Parts: sequence; C-alpha cells; structure tokens
Amino acid sequence: MSLHQRETLTRLDAGLVLTDSGGIQEETTILDVPCLTIQENTERPITITAGTNTLAGIRSDQVIAAAIHILLGEPKPGKVPELWDGKAAERIVNILQSLDLGKGTVT
Repeated sequence: MSLHQRETLTRLDAGLVLTDSGGIQEETTILDVPCLTIQENTERPITITAGTNTLAGIRSDQVIAAAIHILLGEPKPGKVPELWDGKAAERIVNILQSLDLGKGTVT
C-alpha cells in the first residue's frame, strides 16, 4: 500500500468500503470500518474471522445484497486482532535482545 493510500485511508469516514485489496481489508479492520471484499477468497482471513471484513463473492447480486445489509445498519461486528497494536517492532527488539548472540555488541 502506498503512503498516499495509507494517508487517505486514515482520514476515512465511510459507512462501507468495497475492495479486492488485502491491504485495504487490513486497514478497514484496524479503523473499524465495514468492508466487503469482492473476491471468492482472501489471503487475509483474519480480517473476516476477527475483523470487519465480509467476503462478498464476485456476483453482483451477492455484493449488492451484502452492501444493503451493512448500509441498513447491520454491519458485522469486528475487533482488531490480537497483536495488531502497532508494537511488532518493539516485540521483535525485545526478543532479539533476549537471545544470547555471542554477547557481542552491535555497532
């Protein structure tokens, strides 16, 4: 996802997003915005099982029905998945610091 897309999405005030982009599926989950993915499957299943994403399929009648359902006030409840807290780098550093890597110093 480009920086421009990310900046645009962080200002998003939408009732619904339709996409086929895995990155958008993740961002809408983080922002608690209902998302319909117009595909038969997704590489981001956590956005469906825990997040705000719904797999709508590729048939127009399925997509329209799912969109109407959400826009009439019945969005899928979602939550930000565990460990999606923006602290991955901190956890990685802590793990690396706890390893015995020959006790050398990093310069």
